[in-house]
Amino acid sequence: MSDAGFHCFAPDWLGFGFSDKPEKGYDDFDFTENEFHEELDKLLDVLEIKSPFFLVVQGFLVGSYGLTWALKNPSRISKLAILNSPLTASSPLPGLFQQLRIPLLGEFTAQNAIMAERFIEAGSPYVLKLDKADVYRLPYLASSGPGFALLEAARKVNFKDISSRIGAGFSSGSWDKPVLVAWGISDKYLPQSVAEEFQKGNPNVVKLQMIEGAGHMPQEDWPEKVVDGLRYFFLNYT
Repeated sequence: MSDAGFHCFAPDWLGFGFSDKPEKGYDDFDFTENEFHEELDKLLDVLEIKSPFFLVVQGFLVGSYGLTWALKNPSRISKLAILNSPLTASSPLPGLFQQLRIPLLGEFTAQNAIMAERFIEAGSPYVLKLDKADVYRLPYLASSGPGFALLEAARKVNFKDISSRIGAGFSSGSWDKPVLVAWGISDKYLPQSVAEEFQKGNPNVVKLQMIEGAGHMPQEDWPEKVVDGLRYFFLNYT
């Protein structure tokens, strides 16, 4: 996207990847939806992003929070692109998030260093290349922070409530900014019907693009197709 002339930021959310890892009870951050929203606001202030911008989201947790942030801040968004995220009340929840809510099992699961790569591979038709798997694995090997963050965030989130708000908030009469749903059709977590149901809720605004050969994380499975779709949408679609 940068090569195509876009000024891009791809931040890790607090607690995840290589970002800071707040500790419960010490850092005044409890991994709630509102707190993630507030931290994104702070990041945009630091980056001095004042004009409406293109927002791209993906995934169950931070993708959902990115969408609810957009619903709170429609004037800050010029166009929105969504890659495989829960979008309607009918969106199923993967077993990982159910395991994380179970006492003791959740703590054990969250500290598994290969959990992230296994989650990605389970939602995709492909196996991650070793160099990419290492990137996802490294934060979990470096400290217990990412596992703790995932555990706390997963136990605080109400996916059914958030998915319902997303479905209603982006429906006809509620949202009028252009939206691209670029959907990996081989997603083993979220069926294609979720994207189709979402698009039917606001057909004049939401453009649906199916990406063959890609799964839950199309930006990993087939980045060239994702980039082509995003470039065309941001430059041409109104």
